[in-house]
Amino acid sequence: MPPPVLDRRRLRDLAFWRVEVKAETASTNTDVIEQAKSGADEGVVVIAESQSAGRGRLGRTWISQPSAGIWLTALLRPKVESARWGWIPLLAGVALADTVNDLHGVKADLKWPNDLLIDGRKCAGILAEVASPGAVVVGVGLNVWQRSADLPMTATGLPATSLRLAGVLDADRTALTIGFLQRLRERYESWQQAPESIVDPYRQRCATIGRDVRIMLPDNRQILGEAITVDDDGRLVLRDEQEQLCPIAAGDVTHVR
Repeated sequence: MPPPVLDRRRLRDLAFWRVEVKAETASTNTDVIEQAKSGADEGVVVIAESQSAGRGRLGRTWISQPSAGIWLTALLRPKVESARWGWIPLLAGVALADTVNDLHGVKADLKWPNDLLIDGRKCAGILAEVASPGAVVVGVGLNVWQRSADLPMTATGLPATSLRLAGVLDADRTALTIGFLQRLRERYESWQQAPESIVDPYRQRCATIGRDVRIMLPDNRQILGEAITVDDDGRLVLRDEQEQLCPIAAGDVTHVR
């Protein structure tokens, strides 16, 4: 029996968020970016039962099987200075990890900057994009019902998983969506009132800290070293092979140990 479709009635009852559910779209991020450019208020959320052209970081494709996961994008208009917006995908990751743990008892870790891991395998990705001046969209793709055969190797070579493969056989995608959006709102509002409030919660969940990593930078340079911490600006701090500390604002991270 295929997983049930999302319950639109329950999603309409959420405070702060205004949720639109689509049977199919090309990309929820693209849909919400268009709304942001048209002046939509924050709180808009587009959820798709499936995407035909879902996007991950660096232009990668995100596989979005019908009704098998949660594919959504939310519009935010932060009042925090833009220099701190790098925390937005990170706080979304904390909200998602808390949701999976609170609802199903599954321990989830975060790989900097945007992956949710279960037992070292990628279960979700987060993509934040500046949509227009003052607006950020946050896209989330969470694998829920997929079997092993449904999950190809990720673009970075990291094995993929789903909540089902992690032993969750009673997942309610509507409840997961509601739980995530509620926790996202709480983390977002706390961060705006006290930007430092997200730093320790993220560090506690970040599986990258303390690992030897390889980072491919946006200019295609590669850095090897040990991830020491995530600093107050959300940057990954690396001790490189020359024992220099390098704060990294953006890059593709591979855990090598």
